[in-house]
Amino acid sequence: MNARVALVTGGTGGIGTAICRRLAANGHRVATNYRDEEKARQWQARMRADGFDVALSRGDVSTPEDAEVMVREVERQLGPVEILVNNAGITRDGTFHKMTAYQWQDVINTNLNSVFNVTRPVIEGMRERKWGRIIQISSINGQKGQYGQANYAAAKAGMHGFTISLAQENARFGITVNTVSPGYIGTDMVMAVPEEVRNKIVAQIPTGRLGNPDEIAYAVSFFIPDDASWITGANLAANGGQYMGW
Repeated sequence: MNARVALVTGGTGGIGTAICRRLAANGHRVATNYRDEEKARQWQARMRADGFDVALSRGDVSTPEDAEVMVREVERQLGPVEILVNNAGITRDGTFHKMTAYQWQDVINTNLNSVFNVTRPVIEGMRERKWGRIIQISSINGQKGQYGQANYAAAKAGMHGFTISLAQENARFGITVNTVSPGYIGTDMVMAVPEEVRNKIVAQIPTGRLGNPDEIAYAVSFFIPDDASWITGANLAANGGQYMGW
């Protein structure tokens, strides 16, 4: 596999870390963004101790100006972005009849508008070079919905609409655009949920367990090689069979 420059947004989280590790292990030059410098440096030191050198670039992906500065800094450090994984995401849960405009806008800006903000500065370079991989990390809840997550489900569903449109526009330029939709993954956030609640979630999963962040990283890596160049506009559901759709 050719070594490429990969940018993973939200790479310091549980799934993001696994994606950064997988791509680096596959020989790619990897970067991610951060907002809290001290936490990011600690994360980078841990990654380096494990043999993974991931570049850092400050940037809030929810704002287009910050996102563009972040992309240009990654390019300065590593070169043009050839692989983009739009992974950044947050939750601001609440039933819709009680949801504030802030809860709605914060999730839409971070989870969906960020996809525009980060992809826009890299897409023209990919088209010029006639090669690119763009992968969105959506969610099972973008497919089936979830009580108390109208904002999150809307953003995650919107990601796939973005994927299939961008895939059509850029297929002839050697660029593939795909989505991975994880189910419930055993990240620190999920493991912090009370055990009885986790047990109820697991009871709904046919495989009988939570997913592992490394399994999502593998799904991302599947779309990157030239062997996957005929797969575009696809959504890969990685949820242990909890939601099965066409």
